[in-house]
Amino acid sequence: MYFRAYSGEYLCKKCFVRSIEDKTARTMSKYSMLKYGERVAVGVSGGKDSLSLLYVMKKIFDEHDRSKDDLVAVTIDEGIKGYRDESLEIVKGFCSQLEVQSKVMSYKDLFGVSMDEAMVLRPSEKISSCSMCGTFRRRAIDLAAESVGADVVATAHNMDDQLQTFMINLLAGDVERIGWMYPEPIEYAGGMKKIKPFAELYEHEIAFYALQREIPFQSEECPYMNESIRTDLREFFNRMESEHPGIKNNAYASMMKVSEKLRASFTEPRGDRKCRLCGRDSTGDVCSVCKTVSVLRP
Repeated sequence: MYFRAYSGEYLCKKCFVRSIEDKTARTMSKYSMLKYGERVAVGVSGGKDSLSLLYVMKKIFDEHDRSKDDLVAVTIDEGIKGYRDESLEIVKGFCSQLEVQSKVMSYKDLFGVSMDEAMVLRPSEKISSCSMCGTFRRRAIDLAAESVGADVVATAHNMDDQLQTFMINLLAGDVERIGWMYPEPIEYAGGMKKIKPFAELYEHEIAFYALQREIPFQSEECPYMNESIRTDLREFFNRMESEHPGIKNNAYASMMKVSEKLRASFTEPRGDRKCRLCGRDSTGDVCSVCKTVSVLRP
């Protein structure tokens, strides 16, 4: 039996797993995340969230008689010794089990530098591991998705991730980024869409879902994760939720209203500008990936 504190529900195993799958399907429908026939690339890291998303997406596609070629897993090897190897094996085995095609790309091949090397080459600790990795990861997933002919990129960002990101952007004064957090998919200049089907799910419920569905996942955390303020925000929101069940839901609903209002005020479509160095979509003359690579050159 599972007790969902924020709603007061007691759920058996069958009802709990169904609630997660139904909520994901409702979120996708509410925000019109997918059109029939679109090929979806799921960003799969080997953690509980991304493997659970791949499982749920496969289940939804099977229920709607979608071709097995319409779903593919893309995995990024950051180049973190002793950490990424295990997850790559888990992803490979799980994709084989689900009969889902998989594609792996690495930071080293794409950007000429691994994450371990970037940590040594960075000129200052003010450039955090998470800021570098996040910048590279987003581009790497895009490139991997393009390489397999996908129309849509699906990532496993959950409600907790969204709340933390909102606060990070708020504290950094990065208001424009808050406007792009609304779950309605954004179609970039190249035609690629990005969606977050788990955006309305609690992180700990996804973890419990993975256990109930016996989904294998890497439990070891990234050795560089504690450099980011995200860890502090995660602990803060978890403590608040423990003391005030449902506060994450309320905060998320407020965040969505702010994000929707901000996005409606934007006059320039995202992705209209191009980086003068690499030619990819950019919000400025030089994209964040090229800026990061430039500061890591010895």
